[in-house]
Amino acid sequence: MFSEVKFPVPWGHVAAKAWGPPEGHPVLCLHGWLDNANTFDRLIPLLPRDCRYVAMDFSGHGLSSHRPAGSPYHFLDYVSDVRRVAAALRWRRFTLMGHSMGGSVAGMFAFIYPEMVDKLILLENLGFLLAPEDTEAWLKSKRLAIDRLLSLEAKQQAPKARSPEAALQRLLEANRHLTAEGGAILLQRGATETPTGLVYNRDMRVRTQNREYLTVEQCVKLLQKIKDRVLIILAQDGLLVPHKLESRNQFVKSLREAFEHTLKEDVQLVEVPGSHFVHLNEPEVVSGIISNFLTAQNTRARL
Repeated sequence: MFSEVKFPVPWGHVAAKAWGPPEGHPVLCLHGWLDNANTFDRLIPLLPRDCRYVAMDFSGHGLSSHRPAGSPYHFLDYVSDVRRVAAALRWRRFTLMGHSMGGSVAGMFAFIYPEMVDKLILLENLGFLLAPEDTEAWLKSKRLAIDRLLSLEAKQQAPKARSPEAALQRLLEANRHLTAEGGAILLQRGATETPTGLVYNRDMRVRTQNREYLTVEQCVKLLQKIKDRVLIILAQDGLLVPHKLESRNQFVKSLREAFEHTLKEDVQLVEVPGSHFVHLNEPEVVSGIISNFLTAQNTRARL
């Protein structure tokens, strides 16, 4: 069983779901881009029951308030959401578990507030947003983010209503790694029923988010700030297939070397069968690994 929670913020509230005893070891769970807290619905019931799990909706996602008119969605805004929720919960030290974009947010939070994180769990993510190797590509991404935001504001289109079947189909078309069951779970929190059909809850401006890209040198320096143990779970058919990482680009190769050199025994990398949403589609594949990591006093596994 879970309970719904709301944390007040200046522009409204951040919504969340909570499982487990309030006095249990705190674990804050962060979903991926355009997803919501329901992404952990099938995983958390399989994890240790003596922990207190809080899965939050980032601003503009799920049941959380959208940011004020005229405000873009910067990557660091999501990191700020985490800090606000931690303050509201009065959590001084906790475990962070993030999927996809949520893993990048968790990683950045751990770098900025290393004293607050005791363990870091990254699902289908390496904790960083990869920087475009070409300067012109970087500039283009920044220009595109601004232009898309202004275009959305100029159109001021009302959210499109869809039948439940069409809403699910659209979600599955955009997320080829999702099963129909997983998509339906996300849709329960990701859409609202109206007289004309289902309307997605997410703020369309989320698509224009301004990301915080990092260079290899910056990543290596940031890794030295991590004081916690790290578990990285990558799916064989996901977005970051381990045996293909080194051939993907020099950035990822250097990043893996930095993880091994800097964190040594305190980082564990596990490859599992499944897709990008393995934690939702087949949670039993990863639940045992995560449970062992949560309960272990001293993780000793080499990347």
